[in-house]
Amino acid sequence: MLTPLEIAAAAARALDAKMAKDIKVLHTTSLTVLADYFVLCTATSSTHVKTLTDECDKALSELGEPPLRREGYRGGDWILLDFGCVIVHVFQKEAREFYNLEHLWSDAEVVDLSALPGPTA
Repeated sequence: MLTPLEIAAAAARALDAKMAKDIKVLHTTSLTVLADYFVLCTATSSTHVKTLTDECDKALSELGEPPLRREGYRGGDWILLDFGCVIVHVFQKEAREFYNLEHLWSDAEVVDLSALPGPTA
C-alpha cells in the first residue's frame, strides 16, 4: 500500500510522461478532509485531458491504487480522479484559469516536484 505522498508522486510522474503542463502538487492535509494532496495539471485539448487521466488511472492501478471515482470524463474540460487521499485534477487551460484551484487552496503547501519519491518496487 502506497502512502499519500507516493500516490501523488506516481500521479505527477504519469502526467509528466504524457506531457502535462504546469503540474502542481498541493499538500492539503491541514486544510481539508477531502484529501491529503491535490495534483493539478493542464492539458492542451479535450483529447489530451482524457489521455492524461487514462495514463494516471493506468499507472496507479498498476501500483494497486485504482481511482475510487472519476468525474467529468464526458466533458473533457476538467476531469477529476479521486484516489481517496489524493485527488488529481486535469484541466484544459481555460477551465483551470476559471476554477483557479491554486487560489482557492492558496494556503496549501506547494510540494517541490523534484523532491517527490521515486518509483516503488
